[in-house]
Amino acid sequence: MKYSLIHRTKYTYEGAVTVSHHLARLAPRTLPGQRCPWHELEIQPVPVGRGVHMDSYGNTTYYFEIEGKHEVLEVTARSLVEVFPTNHPVAILTPSWELVRDGCHLEKLTPCSEAGAFRFASPMVPLGDDFAAYAHPEFFPGRPILEAVLALTNRIFKDFKFDPRATDVTTPVSEVLKKRAGVCQDFAHLMLACLRSLGLPARYVSGYLETAPPPGKIRLTGADASHAWVSVFCGEGSGWIDTDPTNNLLPGERHITVAWGRDFSDVSPLRGVTLGAGGQRLSVAVDVIPVEEL
Repeated sequence: MKYSLIHRTKYTYEGAVTVSHHLARLAPRTLPGQRCPWHELEIQPVPVGRGVHMDSYGNTTYYFEIEGKHEVLEVTARSLVEVFPTNHPVAILTPSWELVRDGCHLEKLTPCSEAGAFRFASPMVPLGDDFAAYAHPEFFPGRPILEAVLALTNRIFKDFKFDPRATDVTTPVSEVLKKRAGVCQDFAHLMLACLRSLGLPARYVSGYLETAPPPGKIRLTGADASHAWVSVFCGEGSGWIDTDPTNNLLPGERHITVAWGRDFSDVSPLRGVTLGAGGQRLSVAVDVIPVEEL
């Protein structure tokens, strides 16, 4: 599938900002199952300086700085992305989860030990016995790792209610576990906490999901949204496999990967610091449009 992506971000400040510095991670990654032949970033007011680099996780990261009084910042990212069909391994043929866990503790450098960097706590994903206890019924001794991961994905999908009013970006994962409600970011963080508390490497994935309007309704401009899911290391033979606990499925051609890291704090689409202003209002509009519709 080919998609045209448009991600518009607008900050309206309560007072004038005199200087601001920002980082943007809005360019889709180039992967074996995905390519991004074209991407551009439009910024208003026009920055006095800008640059681009790869962060430590391989995400394309733009830096820009703005000088001069301004009360509005608008950033529009446009991309053309092609996503190819994904061939997933047979779950029952993947190695046991204990084998993967133990391989991540090796002192010599292997794909398993390298992936092991993602088994530790991170700023937004703590480790804890309560998370391990929630996941434990699905990770019984000798169970193939992908089979266990799919079972945990299904359990989170059934046990937790999608409710945007239940949480915000600052809600801790422990509270999400108690409330049994949240949004895709919460479910991804919860699943990461469960897997890492069992000693398994897992990373946070930020991107987009193509959505379809209700039957008989037209597609509304800006009605799509960013999405988040999880990638789990399933052994040297299977590698990293994505899973989406919000929708209870393995991502395919409708999921578009932008960035990954330890948690949301590593992959925030746009973040920065400002001098002046005070409060601010944020509005975001996203369009994920199949090229055939253009």
